Amino acid sequence: MTLHIVNKSPFETNSLETCLRLARSGHCVLLFEDGVYGASKGTRFEALLTEAMQNCKIHVLLPDFEARGMKADNLIAGIETVDYLGFVDLVTASERVQSWL
Repeated sequence: MTLHIVNKSPFETNSLETCLRLARSGHCVLLFEDGVYGASKGTRFEALLTEAMQNCKIHVLLPDFEARGMKADNLIAGIETVDYLGFVDLVTASERVQSWL
């Protein structure tokens, strides 16, 4: 399994869109740091992430989401939250980790 990690805001780079286009069935995506902005309901990324969740698991680092003033109830349905230990678990469970800069 490949873990794709995105830490840049999707409003500033196309990293999230490129990641989702290239991620394959069974892969996982983790949004952290400014990448968490893509996980908010009501953005242009909601449909893109909802579609991607049909083949991939999407995770968001909850402490980073909350540190940016967002509440868990504003998270796109189906996105799983992880804490720092969950982040480590995702990395160690993955055969490969791909960072999208």
